[in-house]
Amino acid sequence: MKISVVVPVYNEVGSLQELHHELTRVLSDYMPYEILFIDDGSSDGSVELIKRLSQSDSAINLIEFHRNYGKSAALSEGFKYAQGDYVVTMDADLQDDPAEIPNLILKLEEGYDLISGWKKDRKDPLSKTIPSKLFNFVTRLVTGVKIHDFNCGLKIYRKVVVKTLEIYGGRHRYIPALAGQKKFKVSEIVVNHRPRMHGVTKYGGSRLFHGLFDLISILFLSKYTQSPLYFFGQIGLFTFLSGLGIELYVLYLKYGLGEPFAKHMALLMLGILIIVIGIQFFSIGLVGEMIANSNQDKESRVKGILKS
Repeated sequence: MKISVVVPVYNEVGSLQELHHELTRVLSDYMPYEILFIDDGSSDGSVELIKRLSQSDSAINLIEFHRNYGKSAALSEGFKYAQGDYVVTMDADLQDDPAEIPNLILKLEEGYDLISGWKKDRKDPLSKTIPSKLFNFVTRLVTGVKIHDFNCGLKIYRKVVVKTLEIYGGRHRYIPALAGQKKFKVSEIVVNHRPRMHGVTKYGGSRLFHGLFDLISILFLSKYTQSPLYFFGQIGLFTFLSGLGIELYVLYLKYGLGEPFAKHMALLMLGILIIVIGIQFFSIGLVGEMIANSNQDKESRVKGILKS
């Protein structure tokens, strides 16, 4: 199979029929293909419409969630079942243009592993475009992946990429960064972005805060997963030395200036507490190293074996 198209759906009944029509028109040049609709707990009749469409189109597959789990969960499930050599993702609201799929394929076949769409002329209100520009600037700065639009729903991947990435929580916003961390070749092309014609946006302002925490999580896991002692050890060393410095200062007050311990008991106890905290950070780092080494031992390092 050449192409799988993964489409998360959440209350988009007004867009689905037109989306299906546009997709089949574009994908007819890439047969066989499949369209995976992942319903994320819709309550507006989206599921019933997809089932009706599937009766006349065997390329449609429906994965139905019990409730709303979020876009990351929908993409993760779609990636799990996708069979195509190339996997396209797009939103169900018709703002992503299926006519861009051939352009994505051409760019991917230049030797890349992931091509992300860039909504350069974005048809959204300022309440979405301004935070998005800030989000993309910060993500580009801290991850080192030089693209303009990390969160564009329209992307294409080689199969190996979607079978490798772990997408959960809000990590769908950082898929290009996650792929870049795994040394996949990432690029982008400018894509047509259309105004929303049906339904309402599913994203609120709180996603900025969620996105910040997800970014911190991704940066931490990418840098310190294999060597957690480097992270916790630095904190532990700083904390331990700070506590030790406090204790040495108390000893100086006692034996250098002749002041009794009782006068500085609070400072003495603070130093002891900070030293204990430093030792605990070291301990956490050591336990993390043991877990990381255990996981490395279980992970296969063999890419392939040729036998005569």
